Amino acid sequence: MVLHTYMSKAWDVTQDLNCITDFLPECELQLRRLQEQTSRGPLYGVPISLKDNYSCKGHDATLGLIKNLERPAPEDCVIVQVLKKQGAVPFVKTNIPQSMLNYDCSNPIYGQTLNPLNHKRTPGGSSGGEGALISAQGSILGFGSDIGGSIRFPSAFCGVCGFKPTGNRLSKIGLTSSCPGQKSVTAMIGPIARDVNSLVTAMRAVLCEDMFQLDPTVPPIPFNEEVFSSTQPLRIGYYETDDTTMATPSMRRAVLETKELLEKAGHEVVPFTPPSVERSLYELALRGLLADGGATFLDNFKGDLVDPNLRSQVAVYRCPSWLKSLLSVLVRPLFPRLSMLLDNSRGISSVKELWRHHMAVEEYRQEFITRWTARGLDALICPILGPALTIGSPGKLSSAVSYTILYNLVDFPAGVLPVTTVTSEDEEALKKYEGHHKDAWDALLRKAVSDSVGLPVALQCVALPWQEEQCLRLMKEVEKITRTEKRL
Repeated sequence: MVLHTYMSKAWDVTQDLNCITDFLPECELQLRRLQEQTSRGPLYGVPISLKDNYSCKGHDATLGLIKNLERPAPEDCVIVQVLKKQGAVPFVKTNIPQSMLNYDCSNPIYGQTLNPLNHKRTPGGSSGGEGALISAQGSILGFGSDIGGSIRFPSAFCGVCGFKPTGNRLSKIGLTSSCPGQKSVTAMIGPIARDVNSLVTAMRAVLCEDMFQLDPTVPPIPFNEEVFSSTQPLRIGYYETDDTTMATPSMRRAVLETKELLEKAGHEVVPFTPPSVERSLYELALRGLLADGGATFLDNFKGDLVDPNLRSQVAVYRCPSWLKSLLSVLVRPLFPRLSMLLDNSRGISSVKELWRHHMAVEEYRQEFITRWTARGLDALICPILGPALTIGSPGKLSSAVSYTILYNLVDFPAGVLPVTTVTSEDEEALKKYEGHHKDAWDALLRKAVSDSVGLPVALQCVALPWQEEQCLRLMKEVEKITRTEKRL
């Protein structure tokens, strides 16, 4: 039986990687009931894994926080109900970093999840357990969530494929969050798998009448087969680095080699420069996430242990506003990025200022779209942070989320897939890497990704809001041409 095979495999994998937080024993009863039915959904009998924050009836969604233990969900979240109606069989839940606002993968309850490709590296986060389990073939399909790269980091670091749709394309009702209520940066759920076709199958299945009825706030837009199946050449934008986190040599090479392959396949690929990514990261995304000065986020840790990988992050947020302001001024001449982080983590002082902030986010989004339409783009390729960082590094490198959180801020669909691996030439070039700012964070990033020959390097594909099928079409095209290139 397929389910039992994956249950056994998942158990073996988690013994090695520590990626599973909970087995769902009711999966066997669910499968027996499915077998008694005459109608079969598109995911009939497919065992799927779920990130810890997905509510499953009778099971905890802890976020790695002790306060959430022994608080079983009263019912399945909407997307789990939809998956079951489509025939899928959820069988495990997977590990996350404490609070999920981090892209490592450890917490005081379940411990550290390891990267299956190199145990000294993080699998990424916050859907790190999903990335590790799927990469190690302990699950065929999983679902994660993403507020700054939390589907895309694990997919990139573990060498699998992940997809973050537009913010309201899928239902999020019943998912647990560490920062509920903030509106500046859009969180989303999405699938993770070993190939793009599996992502497409998952999206086809869940974009169905069951979801539209269970959550009427989701636009009733089924999967657009015409767009996904089109063979018309695309006009694709690209950039090989942003203005805040200089791409590592392997990240840059991944973009440029894929650009050449897309051009050989008949597509037009043109340069594109997004509006200031550094401003979007600090003044818009960070300031919006911590509009309350981090109070909601810090509430999670009252009476709880703080995981070592989050200590520096939590320490900064716990500083009083006046101290953040003072430190921001003092460090500005020597460490401008730390100054911006401190200043923009102080919070927003009034409702009036919050509304102005929301306006600033929308204006940035419109500026991005204006640049996109002026270039006549169908889609975009750009870097995703990689290769996998050493365990413990992500908590000290929040600045490196610039390539991913940008597309939560503007709320564009984005997916990642592996296109190459780190070479010895990349390693040699990395020795000369200084970054844009030549500061301590640039030096730490160089150290965190060094000695990585053979590890996967991914590419990020992006489309305009509500054009998930266009993004997946580009991902499928990139997968085809890069795999063909590897076979030659």
